[in-house]
Amino acid sequence: MKRCLVSLIILGISGSMVAAQNHPLDEYIREGLQSNLGLKQKQLDYSSNLSVLKEARGLFLPDLSINARYTVAKGGRTISFPVGDMLNPVYSTLNLLTESETFPQIENQEFPFLRPTEHETKVTLIQPIFNSEIIHNYRIRKQYTEIARIDVDRYKRELVREITKAYYEHQKASNLVWLADTTLTLVAENLRVSQRLYENDKVTIDAVYRSESELSKVEVQRAQTNNLFEASLSYFNFLLNRTLDTPVELMTQEPVPLVIGLDEASLLAIQNRDELLQIQQYQQLNEHVIDLHRGNNVPGLFGVVDYGFQGEKYRFTGDDDFAMASLVMKWNLFQGSTNRQKVVQSKIDGEKLAELYTETQQQIRLEVINYYYALQAAFESVQSAQKQTRSAQRAYELINRKYREGQSSLLELLDARSSLTGAAANSIIAQSDFFSSLADFEYAMGATAPETF
Repeated sequence: MKRCLVSLIILGISGSMVAAQNHPLDEYIREGLQSNLGLKQKQLDYSSNLSVLKEARGLFLPDLSINARYTVAKGGRTISFPVGDMLNPVYSTLNLLTESETFPQIENQEFPFLRPTEHETKVTLIQPIFNSEIIHNYRIRKQYTEIARIDVDRYKRELVREITKAYYEHQKASNLVWLADTTLTLVAENLRVSQRLYENDKVTIDAVYRSESELSKVEVQRAQTNNLFEASLSYFNFLLNRTLDTPVELMTQEPVPLVIGLDEASLLAIQNRDELLQIQQYQQLNEHVIDLHRGNNVPGLFGVVDYGFQGEKYRFTGDDDFAMASLVMKWNLFQGSTNRQKVVQSKIDGEKLAELYTETQQQIRLEVINYYYALQAAFESVQSAQKQTRSAQRAYELINRKYREGQSSLLELLDARSSLTGAAANSIIAQSDFFSSLADFEYAMGATAPETF
């Protein structure tokens, strides 16, 4: 419904408001936005980015883990303690003074560095207090998610345009089939009249042969337009993810002239086009990347708490438990100017994005100008084709009446019929081209807002 209201504003329609609001194309667009397979893939990409964003948010929460270790060791390094060398001279002196053997000699001691059995089971909690990498990583993932959302909206707008153009392409094919059927009826009637005139000796046999040839020619044209009809029907249903031979409800609309100005259209395009919004998001993303690289020179602070049990035997008693709290700082003091160079590279990327934004603005303005004048030309073509059709219709009616009365040649009749068919076909094609150009113009302005369907 909103798409038609936008068309009303662009074209200045007032009297056909009710009819436009009930246009079946709006329902087809709504159906396409719900079922198109390409759009579903874009939406899955967005869902994936949302999941990554939640993952990045989770890095702000504490990390809680359980670590258990039981060790059996044999051999390895030993620690020598020369207790004998230190105490034996003293003990010998004391024995001499006391004239006794009260103080025996002792051996030097060796202790294994690894205990034969040992266990440690602990719960560790790590809470980031300040970490620049986590902060900027979250902001970067948030920008990526927003870019993915805009990409979904951008695909929706393209899908609205494609469905609209496919709808009017199928309508054109349907009208051409109707024209071919009508022409076939006319040519068949001309053949019947030629045979009757020949039987009454008013024309020669070549008139009958020529009518038969024209009938065969129109039958071929009818087959060609039917192929176009089936192809356009299949493509339209493909966009809606429906069975390819599903019938389509068609409704005729009358082309009307534009009332919106070129300057206003260009301003709307700059305000609404998703391409520019996406580049702006990339520029913000680039700023977060610069902050990320700069933040690598900022120290990180973490709180760590351990509680567990240690001992030579695997047991959990009050004599074996321990608790420890730590404040840990991590600071990369030097990385060979890596961060500084990454900042420089990111700034260059930011300059490229600024140039891309300006270039895209110019491209959008150029696109609006081209579609604006193309739509005006399409409307003039419709007006001209309708006048030609009316003139060709009147000419054919006059010549056909004269031919039935034997006052006009078959060649004149066939020429009038060909002119009428060509003019009618041109009128059908011109109307289809007009609405196709209108869909392009609406897209160029960013006026087809799919969220309103």
